[in-house]
Amino acid sequence: MSISLQKGQKVSLSKESKGLSNVLVGLGWDAVEQRSGLFGLFKAADIDCDATAILLKNGKFVDKTDVVYFGNLVHKSGTVRHMGDNLTGEGEGDDEQILIELSRVPQEYDKIVIVVNIYSAVQRKQHFGMIKNAFIRIVDGSTNREMCKYDLTENYSGMTAMIFGEIYRHNGEWKFGAIGQGTKDTSIGDLCRRYV
Repeated sequence: MSISLQKGQKVSLSKESKGLSNVLVGLGWDAVEQRSGLFGLFKAADIDCDATAILLKNGKFVDKTDVVYFGNLVHKSGTVRHMGDNLTGEGEGDDEQILIELSRVPQEYDKIVIVVNIYSAVQRKQHFGMIKNAFIRIVDGSTNREMCKYDLTENYSGMTAMIFGEIYRHNGEWKFGAIGQGTKDTSIGDLCRRYV
């Protein structure tokens, strides 16, 4: 059974699934319907949210090759893979997915931060207050069993990026922490600089 996490909660992925070697990180969101057009009909805006995995060494961002996103789909180690960019967030289930081979992540990496930013948020006048049903979930890649899920339920109006959560090593095991922190960062580079 999947664990439903609250903001700030942590869970041991290694204890939840013995012999865990790889996980799928699923992220989802929907655009809030807003009045638009001549007749004031409700329509969901096309909001291009981009999921990114930032690999950290000793808790620090060191090199741009440690960023896995729509412009760099596979980490240089081959252990973190972005499954492609969803430009609208439409549809059920995961909008973007990141696969992580935990058993093969090089030892020098101790944390993988999962962030989402809105592409061209400032130019398009878009923010996370225009998003609903945002979530991050961790799935055992071998069994397809959802291990945990964190639904982001706060009001993130004015925020253009989100730190959804982090997967990290602690005492020889992998853990996941639900963060849910909104930011006004406008690019992946801005998000990376938080960890320098």
